Amino acid sequence: MGLLEGKVALVTGAGGGLGETHAMLLAKEGAAVVVNDLGGARDGSGKGKGMADQVADKIKAAGGKAVADYGNVAKEEDANAMVQTAVTNFGKLDFLIANAGILRDKSFKKMDNAMWDIVIDVHLRGTYLTVKAAYHQMLEQNTGGSIVVTSSTSGLLGNFGQTNYGAAKAGIAGFARCLFQEGLKYGIRVNTLAPAAWSRLTEDIFPEGQNMEELLSPDKVSPLVVWLGSDDAKEVTGRQFLVSGNSVQLLSWQAQEVCAKDNTDAPWTVEEIGTKVAENFEHWPKGIQPTKRPFV
Repeated sequence: MGLLEGKVALVTGAGGGLGETHAMLLAKEGAAVVVNDLGGARDGSGKGKGMADQVADKIKAAGGKAVADYGNVAKEEDANAMVQTAVTNFGKLDFLIANAGILRDKSFKKMDNAMWDIVIDVHLRGTYLTVKAAYHQMLEQNTGGSIVVTSSTSGLLGNFGQTNYGAAKAGIAGFARCLFQEGLKYGIRVNTLAPAAWSRLTEDIFPEGQNMEELLSPDKVSPLVVWLGSDDAKEVTGRQFLVSGNSVQLLSWQAQEVCAKDNTDAPWTVEEIGTKVAENFEHWPKGIQPTKRPFV
């Protein structure tokens, strides 16, 4: 008997990559799965039924329960319909993994509004719409639930050439940090995944010749994600997880003091602030750099 026996899950963008490995493992652990995928290219263009169908067929061939859905996460009617697909076919929805995404990478000086808008639309609006539909279904069921949204180190730490993607992914993380607090009252858990995995979205981002396809295989990310949908994870909410290969890290914010004095004192002068910054600048945490480096 699997850890998610009797659960019903919806995975967006499940036609390949991370979404597919999430869906396959969910089914292996006993969940009935709605496999959503618009079937487009990695830049968001085009659509088709083949990607969702092939994953749903794999699950059913292995003895699991699945149904394909071809909706666009950025359209409200489609987001509502994919949740309804879960209810119509399996009677309820317990778990949403908001995974769908696209890339339109470009340096900021070369980025146009269309590149910005479509990435924000699919990632941020798409996450909002699918979570909204799932959240309200879970409220109606009154039995709690689990939601995992997909952020990225590009949004949490930064990455060259991804201002659109990073902005969307940072927004998703902020969205989840607020929503989990509201979900506490209803037993709805909201956690954030920041994955590093080889897929058609990332295959030309990682360095070549270092066996990235195996080291960062997406099936190494899915176990934590699937576990977060189980009853064993009922106390885990409001967390941000970085999963890279077989490494799982908890991301949390830390504040480092630059300078402080009593609030009853006069404000710092510009010169005083400058002096304080200069005094401890070398002790600040170092940010990531946009330089090529070997995978460790």
